[in-house]
Amino acid sequence: MSSATPHRLPLAGVLRLGRPSGIWFKPALSVVAAAGPPNLTLLALGRLDLAMYTMAGSLCALYGHSRPYAARARALAWVVLGMVGGLALSLVAASLTTNAVVLVTVGALMAAVQKVLCDATRIGPPAHVIPTFVTSAALFAPQTLGQVPAHTGLALAAGAWAWLVGMAPGLLRPYGPERRATAQALNAAAAYAATRGTGEGRARARAAAAAAVQAAWQSLLSARVDPTRRSLERLVVRAEVALAAPADTDPGALRTWARALRGTGRVPRADLPVEADAELLGVDAELALPHRPLWRGLGPLSPIAARTALGCALAGYASLALGVGRPYWALVTAASLYQANLTLTWSRGVQRVVGNLVGVLVFAVIAPLAHLHPAALVLCCLVFNFGAEALIGRNYWLGSICVTPMALLITEFARTQDAGELITDRVADTLVGALVGFVAAMAVTNRRAGDRIEHALGAVEKARDRAARLLAEPQPAPRALESTRRALAAALADLRATTDAASGEWWQRALPQERVVLAERSGHRTLAATARRQGLHFWAGQGTAQTTATTEDVRP
Repeated sequence: MSSATPHRLPLAGVLRLGRPSGIWFKPALSVVAAAGPPNLTLLALGRLDLAMYTMAGSLCALYGHSRPYAARARALAWVVLGMVGGLALSLVAASLTTNAVVLVTVGALMAAVQKVLCDATRIGPPAHVIPTFVTSAALFAPQTLGQVPAHTGLALAAGAWAWLVGMAPGLLRPYGPERRATAQALNAAAAYAATRGTGEGRARARAAAAAAVQAAWQSLLSARVDPTRRSLERLVVRAEVALAAPADTDPGALRTWARALRGTGRVPRADLPVEADAELLGVDAELALPHRPLWRGLGPLSPIAARTALGCALAGYASLALGVGRPYWALVTAASLYQANLTLTWSRGVQRVVGNLVGVLVFAVIAPLAHLHPAALVLCCLVFNFGAEALIGRNYWLGSICVTPMALLITEFARTQDAGELITDRVADTLVGALVGFVAAMAVTNRRAGDRIEHALGAVEKARDRAARLLAEPQPAPRALESTRRALAAALADLRATTDAASGEWWQRALPQERVVLAERSGHRTLAATARRQGLHFWAGQGTAQTTATTEDVRP
């Protein structure tokens, strides 16, 4: 039996503030450090009109803060190259034509490509919104072909500086991202263990803990193994054991280890059985989170790409029809809406409209101050850069209150403009972009969301069957048992994420909710049986005194 997919537009809680991210200050400080020197240099040279090009590179500093530094170096390099490449394409288009309809069409297609690539690579916040903002604005910047190399060169130089800013914290805390990911896994596992596997909210706590454990493995296994990461792996194994045997786990011990990972102190020692220590800690990344070719992840995203392209194009055309002078603002507003499903897209639309409307009021207040001197303009932009990243983790609308005046001030780097005209255009484009963008999202259905659940269910059933066959053997190979347990845990985490995404999608066949619940229950029972067979259940309940009294003699 399948249940019907709910078709509701939520309002309650859409604007509710959440807790800030534990590392909210890292992107906030990084973007200021990345944008400050280039902007101040241009100010000293009297060439603030070039700041829009350096800002393209500086904004790359917003990415990759949750990744280990080896993985961050690669990710940031690709972000910089993608940003500069998109900017170059926009500038070439701007130099070849001034036809606004053509430019909006190019911007919409680029927005769709940026959305798909950011989702497929899981680059993380702020995802495609920043590249779309940069490239769509560049489409309407006066340009000649001869200027393109110099302007893209400025963006590349600023991007290189942003790369250095993003990598600099690794000099002080080379294992900071891995330690945070491990601590989050331990805390999430402790929250699930506190339910004893039977208390209220256990399903939500279990899903959150499984996702945190998978994220921790992804973080640890994306870099080379060394003594510190080996110690962190042992802690993640203990979090995994808590998922399999919550009733036998001491939540206090997990939280104590998580607290010990703050700062730069030694990594707590979490002893494991000799056989488990030998087998668990040499697992390849593919066992926990298989690496698939990028092209294989693009197919399921085709409905999202179609939504983005259609919504951005129609929003830009509508803005042009209304006579608004900056249609790219409507295009960017539409692009910013599109999330994993239609329900989340609606919520983001409400947040975007509220944040932008309040943001234009902030701009009206701050504009006279920013117009006093070019230095005041630069400093105001840096303050809003910091504020946007500091607040956006609480709720998107709160961060938009700073993003909106920042975007308006950036348009004044080239020349001072009428504040009233800017406010009018921004309000009009926000309303047009949000309305047209959401209508396009409703028009382009995502029926593949249901198909993805079927594939995820099949993966869980296959992994569970393999684990059951191994459990039935008199003496299963330890490595095979461990790899099977990891594969089942990853499949269950993917099933939960896929189901959550599909549950918010409209206009599709009813979802197999009962099959999902049964698959999750049986899968987690099999995980617990596998842990007991490996001899890990005994170690779940070991006291804090034994496991935290000693520490690994390794420092971050």
